[in-house]
Amino acid sequence: METQKFNYDNNIVRAFLYATIAFGLVGFLLGLTAALMLFYPELPEFLFGTDDSTIKSLASGNIQGLINTQGALGFGRIRMLHTSAVIFAFVCNSFFCGAYYSMQRLLKTRMYSDTLSWLHFWTWQIMIVSVVITFLMGINTSKEYAEHEWPIDILITISWVIFGINMFGTIAKRRVRHLYVAIWFYLGTWIAVAMLHIFNNLEVPLSFTSWKSYSIYAGAKDALVQWWYGHNAVAFVLTTPVLGLMYYFLPKAADRPVFSYKLSIIHFWSLIFVYLWAGPHHLQYTALPAWAQAVGTGFSIMLIAPSWGGMLNGLLTLRGAWDKVRENPILKFFVVAVTCYGMATFEGPLLATKSLNKIGHYTDWVIGHVHIGALGWNGFMAFGIVYYLIPVMWRTPLWSKKLANLHFWLGTLGIIFYAVPMYISGFTQGLMWKQFNPDGTLVWKNWLDTVTAIIPYYKMRFLGGLFYISGAVLMVVNVIKTIRAGSFQKNVPAEAPALAKIGSARKEGEGLHLWIERTPRIMSILAFITVAIGGLVEIIPTLTLKQSVPTITAVKPYSPLELEGRDLYIREGCNACHSQMIRPFRDEIVRFEGKNGQYSKAGEFVYDRPFLWGSKRTGPDLHREGGRNPDSWHFKHMYNPRITSAGSIMPRFPWLITNKLDKKQMADKMKLMKNYFDVPYTKAEIDSANQWADNQAKGIVKRIYSEAADVKLQVEKDRTAKGASFVPLEDREIVAMIAYLQRLGTDIKTTQIQTASAAN
Repeated sequence: METQKFNYDNNIVRAFLYATIAFGLVGFLLGLTAALMLFYPELPEFLFGTDDSTIKSLASGNIQGLINTQGALGFGRIRMLHTSAVIFAFVCNSFFCGAYYSMQRLLKTRMYSDTLSWLHFWTWQIMIVSVVITFLMGINTSKEYAEHEWPIDILITISWVIFGINMFGTIAKRRVRHLYVAIWFYLGTWIAVAMLHIFNNLEVPLSFTSWKSYSIYAGAKDALVQWWYGHNAVAFVLTTPVLGLMYYFLPKAADRPVFSYKLSIIHFWSLIFVYLWAGPHHLQYTALPAWAQAVGTGFSIMLIAPSWGGMLNGLLTLRGAWDKVRENPILKFFVVAVTCYGMATFEGPLLATKSLNKIGHYTDWVIGHVHIGALGWNGFMAFGIVYYLIPVMWRTPLWSKKLANLHFWLGTLGIIFYAVPMYISGFTQGLMWKQFNPDGTLVWKNWLDTVTAIIPYYKMRFLGGLFYISGAVLMVVNVIKTIRAGSFQKNVPAEAPALAKIGSARKEGEGLHLWIERTPRIMSILAFITVAIGGLVEIIPTLTLKQSVPTITAVKPYSPLELEGRDLYIREGCNACHSQMIRPFRDEIVRFEGKNGQYSKAGEFVYDRPFLWGSKRTGPDLHREGGRNPDSWHFKHMYNPRITSAGSIMPRFPWLITNKLDKKQMADKMKLMKNYFDVPYTKAEIDSANQWADNQAKGIVKRIYSEAADVKLQVEKDRTAKGASFVPLEDREIVAMIAYLQRLGTDIKTTQIQTASAAN
């Protein structure tokens, strides 16, 4: 057969490689900043200005500098920007880098279209920059790993489709009959992410000129869909694509074949089937239906088998080549990465069991667990791939193996100093929250006691982050030196015989999986069916059966002012530190009960779009916050939390005190809720939205003035100083925020919960 000559495109690989390194540093720096703010919440004041004489500031000492930032450096925004930067910018760019390199060589062909390759690259980078801008501005949906608002969701979809067309087109013109295991994982990743992204991000924009949107799901249903997505974002963004890279780059670096072809088959199909069922384990003991929680636990335990099958397949590939690990820094990174993958995928199912979940959920244990995967599995795989590709693509040895080895040890120390303190911190939190005195009272009544106890571990975690980012900086130095010493080749000449055309029907004596491997269309259909089953079984019954969320007659829609306050709460990322879900535990009911002694019921959240159950408690749960503290307390707490709560690590929100509340879209929000989601607002209520809000605001301000004469005096001084530009306190954002917080959990006022079914 005639041998065909062609060129591999290294140019697109180089672009994604540079993006991986650049955004990796950005993501690590954002994570380090968030870690610092958990024991030094005064960081924004230090940088921009403060009126607190106990804090040194780089600015003039005027708090106006902090107000002018409008919360851009607030912890809630930095935290979501960090997670998005690591997932979408660092890990995804490293996947695209490795995929564009490996696909061409595994399929013996250039990518289907250079134009599509570059369209994919630039749309993805534009998306990342858009995320940075919007998150810093407070434009987000609050849904974990999916905080992007609807225009960015559309851009992600477009970019992903472009990548898919390019990938499937490349497979179609391949010169290799059977698809290698890495390609299976790339296909599974593309199919699953497309499904997850679309269904989780179904939302209704307030208008096509507004960035604001509301999820089509509410409350418990939104929680189920979100964590079906959230857990499987971990599965199909942070796991399966990186496994595909492992199956290509680890054997290449070790110069050994994959340990077991049969284990690869079992690993792939069982992993993509089981993963989709496990999402509800993030919602144990919540208001989610019990059957969904049980299914999540069961399939999470099952996940150990395929996950460890993949880990063992990776490590056993090094049989007979362990001597190379001692000398080769690339293999060092890969070995620790695969080991961390095994650790994280064993720990995750353990945390999914109810026995451990009741202690570990909402604590730093989960943060430690997540970062074993992010820093160890994702980070070290990306570093190993960078060190593999740079010498190959620039045709020169790595500038310094010693520097690469130093990076490895700094990174490894960073992981240890990060994870171990978080485990200790998590155990400490979980046990302190639950500890009772013999007389039935909580040992640690004050939430701050459980916060101050773990501050030393936050400092150790920050040290671990410093080690980790220091290693990454050394990698940048090594990369720059290597590139300067080498010569880059954009188009790499290659040749291979053309692929003879044969029918897609299965041949006599042909193994079933061998047939599937050479028929990408059938493999893609089977992969889609495999990943879709779990979602269909779990989500459709919950979304379609009204009985799954019993109606509580006392629960009413939010007032227009409360609705605005809720949007401000989301804007500031408050759900990063506060949950709104009291689980049916004695300690949580006693601690958070708020007059009625009720744990959270699914029917209480029917008007919550999106749900705000949270995944981490740095501050206390807020679901029964309404009426627990006076309005003036909330006012002062937002201005400076350390006034009301000595030792608090909550950041300040002074711009809420000074900003005028934008009420222009208040009625439009109510109309959207009524027209699209059947929220029972009447026409009269919508028409009088502004008057309704004004009356509620006046009541709040009246109470603030009666409770805190100092606040009233300060506002009057402000009125005199500003004259015509003065904004009455009733019209400021803080009043809407207080209205929302004081509403939380107040619909249920008795120990007898009246549901629609109970009333009939």
